[in-house]
Amino acid sequence: MEKVNFFDSELFNKSVEKTFLLNKNKIKMLLPDVDIQHVGSTAIPNSLTKGDLDIQVRVCAEQFPKAVELLSSIYEHNEESIKTDTFRAFKDDTTNPPLGVQLTIIDADFDFFWKLREVLLANINYRDEYDNIKKEYEGKSMDIYREAKHKFFQGLMETPEFKNMISKSNNT
Repeated sequence: MEKVNFFDSELFNKSVEKTFLLNKNKIKMLLPDVDIQHVGSTAIPNSLTKGDLDIQVRVCAEQFPKAVELLSSIYEHNEESIKTDTFRAFKDDTTNPPLGVQLTIIDADFDFFWKLREVLLANINYRDEYDNIKKEYEGKSMDIYREAKHKFFQGLMETPEFKNMISKSNNT
């Protein structure tokens, strides 16, 4: 059973920033017209994190098949993740910190990672609630933590703050 452990995100700031910029540049060389976002807990100052870096690569629908092909040439497919016509997950466990790359079609069903980050950045109560979930599952099963995390994010997506993010993205 894989166990989950959390750390203060501030411990990873330098390595996260370096790894993010290196991978952003690497992706931009292959896909110059995409939106690349630092998402996940390391994008939230003073939060708890598993110590990995998450990047969201946002593309238009026409770019998606080519983006899958090009990202597959530099990253491993994350076989533990779902795969749809609008979402693919990749990883690189050799980077410091380990890297997850979420490829999404802009405004499609999985284009929510950056919105969750923005809601968490804007609301300390949600950040505290999320960190409390992490504290509760410290040292416990990764699968059980992922279920609790999923439930939290499903609830966060029902908040007025998140719904406001949807209307903002639709007006751009």
